[in-house]
Amino acid sequence: MGPDKETLLQYCMSPALDTLGMIAGSRSLPFLFAQQARKMGVKRLVAVAFENETNPEIASLVDAIIWVKVGQLSKLISVFRDHRVGQCVMVGQVAPRNLFDVRPDLRAMILLFKLKERNAHSLFSAIAEELKREGIELIEATPWLKPLMAAKAFHLGPKLSAGQEGDIAFGFHIAKEISRLEIGQTVVVKDGTVLAVEGFEGTDQCLTRGGQLAGKSGGAIAVKVAKQEHDMRFDIPCIGPQTLETCAVARISVLALEADKTLVLERDAVEALIAKYRITLTTVE
Repeated sequence: MGPDKETLLQYCMSPALDTLGMIAGSRSLPFLFAQQARKMGVKRLVAVAFENETNPEIASLVDAIIWVKVGQLSKLISVFRDHRVGQCVMVGQVAPRNLFDVRPDLRAMILLFKLKERNAHSLFSAIAEELKREGIELIEATPWLKPLMAAKAFHLGPKLSAGQEGDIAFGFHIAKEISRLEIGQTVVVKDGTVLAVEGFEGTDQCLTRGGQLAGKSGGAIAVKVAKQEHDMRFDIPCIGPQTLETCAVARISVLALEADKTLVLERDAVEALIAKYRITLTTVE
């Protein structure tokens, strides 16, 4: 798992961290991370970005950017090695299913062949090991992103009813169990019934499916958690404007996040959508 978070934070904030690599996925997290890293003293950012996934505008926030296709593991490693990157982070959505949608290079094919289980954790853990073999350490991005975490007592939107509080507690229990089983991290419930469980398809599709099963009145509750001993190096739970838009379309009334485990991206936009759609965003533990 690497060093504990306190040690990592001290290391990351030390002046010795002149260069940091960034495996940049989709959506807004790579932008927010780059901004935070600059504020906290990182002098040089080298980004590996994915064609048709990463927003090209990230180029304005980094010192070097190299574009690769999903599945080009050898090229990704070569980029960091050539730029003398010793530590890197993974930020933004890099959907593990995309590894099967393109033709992987030989190194990625060998990696996939060796895996006994093909879930997000096993895939990205194997990638971290490949990086480590080349002297590149994949570290957590969370020390730079702590200000974006939804902490205990975080609450936006309408006050919860007793029934909603009960469904949140029920959903939290189910979500922690499915995350323990490496199935997913999000559930949608209503009136004590599980409507949808996140699988390989991701959070947004789970929310959509749960909303469809909630009936014409809507009002389902979504709960998103982190796994026990969650490896935040390559899987930081996060929500943003797109998540709230999905909740609105699915008529989900409450989105509950595990406290101190989930990032809220683009806070101003999220608050505006909550006010517009009267969705409750809260935390649970």
